[in-house]
Amino acid sequence: MTTDSTDAALWLAWLIPLLFYGAPLLHVALAPPGGGWRAPPGSRCPFGPRLGWLVMVLLLGPVGWLLFVLRRRPTAKPR
Repeated sequence: MTTDSTDAALWLAWLIPLLFYGAPLLHVALAPPGGGWRAPPGSRCPFGPRLGWLVMVLLLGPVGWLLFVLRRRPTAKPR
C-alpha cells in the first residue's frame, strides 16, 4: 500500500462515523422541534425529550435519526 491510499483509507474511516453518527447527533441537538432539555413538570422521568432523542440516535445511529425525522415532521390534517 502506498502512503496516498493509506491516507485515503484513514480519511474515509473518520468520514463514515462523522456522517452516520456525528451529523444526526448534531441535527437532533440543534433542531428547534426537538423538544426541551428538561423534563416536563410532573414527569417521573428525569430526562427531557431532546436528551431522550439524543440517546436514541446515539444507540441506534441512522435508524434513530430517521425515527426522529419521521416523528417530528408535521402531519397533514384529515379532511
